[in-house]
Amino acid sequence: MRGLLVAIAALLSTSASAQDFSKTEIRVEKLAPGVAVLFGAGGNIALSYGVDGNLLVDDQFAPLTDRILAAVASVDPDPVKFVVNTHWHFDHTGGNENLGERGAVIVAHDNVRTRMSAGQFLAAANMQVPPAPGAALPVVTFTDGVTLHLNGDDIHVEHVSNGHTDGDSIVHWKKANVLHTGDTFVRTGYPFIDISSGGSIDGLIAAATRGLTFTNAGTRIVPGHGEVARRADYVAFRAMLVDVRGKVAAGIAAKRSKAQIVGGKPASKYPRPAGFITADKFVEAVYDSLRSPPKKARPHRH
Repeated sequence: MRGLLVAIAALLSTSASAQDFSKTEIRVEKLAPGVAVLFGAGGNIALSYGVDGNLLVDDQFAPLTDRILAAVASVDPDPVKFVVNTHWHFDHTGGNENLGERGAVIVAHDNVRTRMSAGQFLAAANMQVPPAPGAALPVVTFTDGVTLHLNGDDIHVEHVSNGHTDGDSIVHWKKANVLHTGDTFVRTGYPFIDISSGGSIDGLIAAATRGLTFTNAGTRIVPGHGEVARRADYVAFRAMLVDVRGKVAAGIAAKRSKAQIVGGKPASKYPRPAGFITADKFVEAVYDSLRSPPKKARPHRH
């Protein structure tokens, strides 16, 4: 994913990050009355705006906060009252500290606060991520989900277990018919299964299965990265996950090695735009998650 690649470059090289971010523009696309999406250098940001104030879903990187707020102000001049984090990765939470210090209430799954508080080792990038400062941490956390009643809509935030990470949430605007999936669905590169953060292929499939229940042909779907999608795109993404998982599982059952399974190119029929995760890395992650699945999370309460 381009956003994660930018994030890694940002942490490894201050000068490179400054140069990259200096060229970043925040593009706004209105999706429905009271809902817009902001595109920039990190994960896609959804915006709820209206009489009750502004809510952001994710906030990209700290150096972009002023530009993000300027983009928000071009839609609605009110301050940002809430930030919902779809997961802990820094290309989605990098603006938390800035926005928290300006009075925004940060909301996320319990595991997001836990991982941000402790710092993490991001194995896919061989990178140690330090603990986040206090102002960046979610101050409202939940186990299963939470609903915010804002701007004439019910914004339902629901945890989906052990997919991209162990702290993923999807966000659904009931009236506006908009869904933000975080990185459980992406349209750039192959999906990143962050096994070091509790991710798994089975959880990713389950997240897509659950996410699809909130959609119909008219739903606008904001993926973690890439352009806004429709239900058919989401269905095709889930089908790809299921197919590749099945091929990898069959290889494991046949006692083929990891290298042999990867060499068989089980994702080759699904060419995707270039990104941080290549087809081979995706297949490796599927293999690893099937060989060492995360502990099964308890089911949602309905």
